[in-house]
Amino acid sequence: MADIHLHEADSGRWSDCFKKVSAEAKVLIIAGDLTNTGDEAEAHILANLLKHCTIPVVAVLGNHDYEKGREKLIRQALQSQNVHILDGESVVIEGIGFAGIKGFGGGFDNHMLSMFGENTMKNFVQEAVNDALQLDRALARLDQEHEQIKKIAIMHYSPISGTVAGEPEAIYPFLGCSRLAEPLLRRKVLATFHGHAHLGTMQGRIGNESMVYNVAIPVLKKNGHDGYFTIDI
Repeated sequence: MADIHLHEADSGRWSDCFKKVSAEAKVLIIAGDLTNTGDEAEAHILANLLKHCTIPVVAVLGNHDYEKGREKLIRQALQSQNVHILDGESVVIEGIGFAGIKGFGGGFDNHMLSMFGENTMKNFVQEAVNDALQLDRALARLDQEHEQIKKIAIMHYSPISGTVAGEPEAIYPFLGCSRLAEPLLRRKVLATFHGHAHLGTMQGRIGNESMVYNVAIPVLKKNGHDGYFTIDI
């Protein structure tokens, strides 16, 4: 799942969902936008709700979690023995390697923004480049430490245009970036999960083997899933 956007008034909303997920799956992925306004008070509420989740949780932060510049406090509030908030890091659970990064915008394929012109534009492009490099390093560590491990990537922004299809094309550059797809192909990632594109498409593909899933909750509900989506690895 992705894009919980937890409000302070949501204190009891997710407990049943987390209990149900725990009975059906071995790991829960949350692909960003854990809070609604980027406030650590919202993160503390979510941390209490996640106590109902008896399986490991692997998550990344999203743009909403950065809104107030308190992303470090949000990560501290959520991180626990059972909850792993990844930012260029990796973790192995149930024999599967998970690598996570927030990601950033920049556009897709032949329409990617280039590092040219004003410093502001260069800095915008560099943000996605930096996140792609961090993701690549996290995946590389998994390969170095665990031979032939199956790898899953988690991010908030999309690495492909296919799973943002349905959104207005004018905002594609702000929904993801193809630079994020490069390490996924290079490191032979089995599947990638993201959110952010609420009007997007649920499934896409990089190359012939690497699947991409948009698990934003509005997308899941549009496709008949009640708040979460399960997949066998």
